[in-house]
Amino acid sequence: MEEPHRGIRALHTASTITVYQAYAPEIGVPAVRDGRFPSTWLRDRMTWIKPSFLWMMYRCGWGLKEGQETVLAVEISREGFEWALRHACLSHYVPELHADQAEWKQQLGRAPARVQWDPERDLRLQPLPYRSLQLGLAGEATARFADEWIVGIEDVTPLARQVHGHVRAGELELAAALLPEERPYPVAEDVLTHLRR
Repeated sequence: MEEPHRGIRALHTASTITVYQAYAPEIGVPAVRDGRFPSTWLRDRMTWIKPSFLWMMYRCGWGLKEGQETVLAVEISREGFEWALRHACLSHYVPELHADQAEWKQQLGRAPARVQWDPERDLRLQPLPYRSLQLGLAGEATARFADEWIVGIEDVTPLARQVHGHVRAGELELAAALLPEERPYPVAEDVLTHLRR
């Protein structure tokens, strides 16, 4: 089956979707232990969540980049995720979707969430010809994410290390077999209309 150029692929259940983030251990370890982010986690800055495990690996360098050594799988409610999508604005101006740059900037300033469609990655972290969703949360969306949407937080750093080890050894089939089962995420078309061009 051909991948849509812009689509959401994720590990999901009937009520939740799993997204990925990476933090320094002083944030990541207590988050896993307590099932919520510690008080040192900054609520006043934008936090990005990524449904794609391999895109997170690209971003955090398999959990080897400084300040991103703890890779988290954060299971959140689908209701919360879709609230963020409905209230999001694209992170860049698109003439087909916005009347003009001023209107887009106004939307961006008001929106508690923003969306980027970045090239999906393969096991060698090379870009693929289709794009995956990155969702940035700010203000009200950050508070809802931290206080209402989280169902569970798992440390998947060992998984990242294991997959990376197989990739480095050229064992791509073994690496692929360990990946989370990301499937197309079913969402009503009207939820994404304002986020696709």
